[in-house]
Amino acid sequence: MPERRTVALVTLGCARNEVDSEELAGRLEADGWELVEDAEYADVAVVNTCGFVEAAKKDSVDALLEANDLKGHGRTQAVVAVGCMAERYGKELAEALPEADGVLGFDDYADISDRLQTILSGGVHASHTPRDRRKLLPISPAERQDSAAEVALPGHAPADLPDGLAPASGPRAPLRRRLDGSPVASVKLASGCDRRCSFCAIPSFRGSFISRRPSDVLNETRWLAEQGVKEIMLVSENNTSYGKDLGDIRLLESLLPELAEVDGIERVRVSYLQPAEMRPGLIDVLTSTPKVVPYFDLSFQHSAPAVLRSMRRFGDTDRFLELLDTIRGKAPEAGVRSNFIVGFPGETEADLAELERFLNGARLDAIGVFGYSDEEGTEAATYDNKLDEDVVAERLARVSRLAEELVSQRAEERVGQTVRVLVESVDGDEGAYGRAAHQAPETDGQVLFTNGEDLTVGLMVDAKVVGTEGVDLVAEALPGSLACTEEAAR
Repeated sequence: MPERRTVALVTLGCARNEVDSEELAGRLEADGWELVEDAEYADVAVVNTCGFVEAAKKDSVDALLEANDLKGHGRTQAVVAVGCMAERYGKELAEALPEADGVLGFDDYADISDRLQTILSGGVHASHTPRDRRKLLPISPAERQDSAAEVALPGHAPADLPDGLAPASGPRAPLRRRLDGSPVASVKLASGCDRRCSFCAIPSFRGSFISRRPSDVLNETRWLAEQGVKEIMLVSENNTSYGKDLGDIRLLESLLPELAEVDGIERVRVSYLQPAEMRPGLIDVLTSTPKVVPYFDLSFQHSAPAVLRSMRRFGDTDRFLELLDTIRGKAPEAGVRSNFIVGFPGETEADLAELERFLNGARLDAIGVFGYSDEEGTEAATYDNKLDEDVVAERLARVSRLAEELVSQRAEERVGQTVRVLVESVDGDEGAYGRAAHQAPETDGQVLFTNGEDLTVGLMVDAKVVGTEGVDLVAEALPGSLACTEEAAR
């Protein structure tokens, strides 16, 4: 009988990393590894790191050190770093953090079982030397699909795998193993990014943009529905570019209705949209397709023209407000969220005031605000007109206060409305809560039920909003909705 090998996956960062972890879990389980939730009970703790900004890198290092502390106190014998930070720094990370027994890049994912076995057995697998992954695929998007099989693309495992690799009773299973029982799951549309925002290093270690084929996205969604998933969230570095390398930039508009028709799926959500690439047809599909929620995760970043140009981005306050007016003209209750960087090199008081003008007029449901800091390898890191750290901190605090006030006001505008809520947690002490159509997992607010006693996780419930707690809504599940969901459950 083979020796029992256990592994735990600790995931940091975004939803894209969560998908990557579930692919790694699928590969490992297919090769006989037993997956456990707690690193304390695993032979190997695999930490899927984030390498986006300094705070995320620190969290990744902390997680690696925390896992390392388990060695000698529990079952854990080895700690391995994977993910964006491991890919971005490779040997440098391995030298700076000897507590990690291995630092594996994306090219190691296909052989993850062998890599972990080598490390667990006391061997050494050399950490990779980082390279600019944008150079691994052709410059022309139209030529990339033919080369994709030769490049490691985490989260792109096809659905037409050999029998027995991962079980499924209906559609062929993707190379993926769910790591939790949530009724929500992310599905990758694409990887990489062709944009060259001056503050962002992601394209250098995630590579050029490449779409997954619609058939793989559909099969994975069908498989997830079999696992009890009710909502899928489509993720990539830039969903508005989906299909450009497949010969059809409007491919998302035709794929969304197909995903919404998958049996068992009640909600389809699209994240990571670029304002400069929003098309009238995409807005129409997002605001009029049953089960596709009118949710717009728009990456504005700023609204002052001079700052946006310095960021290598497009738009301005008035054009952004016009875009929001167009969206709400088609779906008045549409959810909109965005992130913003303050204190960017060269940002003036007038630029900051312009951003505040936009925020006051935009009526966003969720706002993330970040203070600028240099990211090595980016164009912005070479700019001369940097602001003092205390100025950046003051502007961050100022805009964060405004953002908190504005999203609370936006939540209050929804009092009295009826919202469709996916129940995600029912706890005897904390009660029941879930999310409405305008609320994405993790990043946005949630709905707290006043009468959640009869609710169960995974139900879709109509509820009347009766109050707010900051960005969160307080709602009462409607009796008719409860009767319908109970009947559906039977």
